[in-house]
Amino acid sequence: MRFKIFLLALVSILIGYLGSWWGFDIHQAIAIAVFSMSILSTLFFWEFRVSFVFIGTGILLLTRSTDIEHVLRFASLDVIFFLIGMMILVGLLKDAGFFFWITSLPLRIKKLTGIKLFILLMAISAFLSCLMDEVTSIIVMTKVVLDISDFLEITPVPLLISCVLATNIGSTGTVIGNPIGVLIAARGNLTFEDFISRSMPVTIVILIITIAIVLYWYRNYIKEVSRVLSTCNEDKTFLYLMSISPDARTKVGMGIFAAAILCIALHHRIESLFGLEENTLLLMAPLIFAGVAMIYRHDKARHFIEKDIEWNSLLFFMFLFAMAGTIRYIGIADFFAMKIVKNIGNSPGLLSGVVLFSSGIISSMLDNVVVVASYIPVIKSLQTLHVNMTPLWWALLFGACYGGNITLIGSTANIVAIGILEKERKIKIGFLEWFWVGLTVGIISMIIAAAAVILLPIYKT
Repeated sequence: MRFKIFLLALVSILIGYLGSWWGFDIHQAIAIAVFSMSILSTLFFWEFRVSFVFIGTGILLLTRSTDIEHVLRFASLDVIFFLIGMMILVGLLKDAGFFFWITSLPLRIKKLTGIKLFILLMAISAFLSCLMDEVTSIIVMTKVVLDISDFLEITPVPLLISCVLATNIGSTGTVIGNPIGVLIAARGNLTFEDFISRSMPVTIVILIITIAIVLYWYRNYIKEVSRVLSTCNEDKTFLYLMSISPDARTKVGMGIFAAAILCIALHHRIESLFGLEENTLLLMAPLIFAGVAMIYRHDKARHFIEKDIEWNSLLFFMFLFAMAGTIRYIGIADFFAMKIVKNIGNSPGLLSGVVLFSSGIISSMLDNVVVVASYIPVIKSLQTLHVNMTPLWWALLFGACYGGNITLIGSTANIVAIGILEKERKIKIGFLEWFWVGLTVGIISMIIAAAAVILLPIYKT
């Protein structure tokens, strides 16, 4: 513990000193040192990440590297409000039993085999992460995988890894699939329709390829699952439990959520119709429908606020975004942007490749939200150098999300799934057990995404 703290402090100070050597003034050197400390703390002290961003923001204020006004301005409260609303809506669905109902669907199929089970659970994982967010999706799917593996008396590890890979891939399909998507949409002025037309096709192609890779990778395990399932197909009690229809509460919850998704999907057209500022409805629709949900389930309203909102994560995001904004505000992002253009040029294709693969590799070691928050100020600064930013936003989205599949700690979904598995089944997944399949899927995914962003004209407009 002490060694880690010493190492974190030493590296942060060295980065600040390096900044001074590059020509940064005292405020810029302090800012880059503090920001580096906050980023590295997620690697060394994940459980204390909120503490470090609190300390970091305090240091920036006390050293006059920023001020209260700019901290509030850069905290991305619009994104935070969006996430709060979505978390409440997901809490409504959870309370209504929606997740049990939708995850029971694959088990209703007659003559279910191991291949069908893998395909359906991975498809549902991707669908749920598209529809809400990757963390909620993987919490639900992890519990489903554990229940299925207990019933079939098989190890859950291969099935769980497959669902996590699908969840991370599916989260790029829509703007609401991941905090990364919301942040990129808000800062890059991208709409829900942009994600459907540009991100969804890539997501579907990569998901299909990933399913094929997983089916080959775990072929022996799948044969064993098929053998066990052949006996379960005759269990009438099991089939009855899986055929229960959704009740009225589930249907109302689904209706409220569907209305919210429809409003988000059409936000650009509605905003244009009523002359609203761009992305206003996208970011506020979840809050409005969350209010409706809390009125409908008024007896659970307090529960939704206290239990279903991940306040720890939201506070971390808010202060991290504030520090990332400071990096651009005091000129550090402009410095790096000029260095990039000077050494690489301003070719959108080349820059997109660099952004995609570098963010992907870094996301395999750090939480991808941290990576995206670090990249955004630099990408915004490239705009002043007459660089087409549109392909860079898609490159950042794909790189951060797909790179997160490479290691155990590459994304929040990975960490959550592993934590539940260790807590509830006392099973630990080895680093290499995840790494080889994750690396294969991650590299292939990034190559496909890079080819799409660089070669297809649709990503340049």
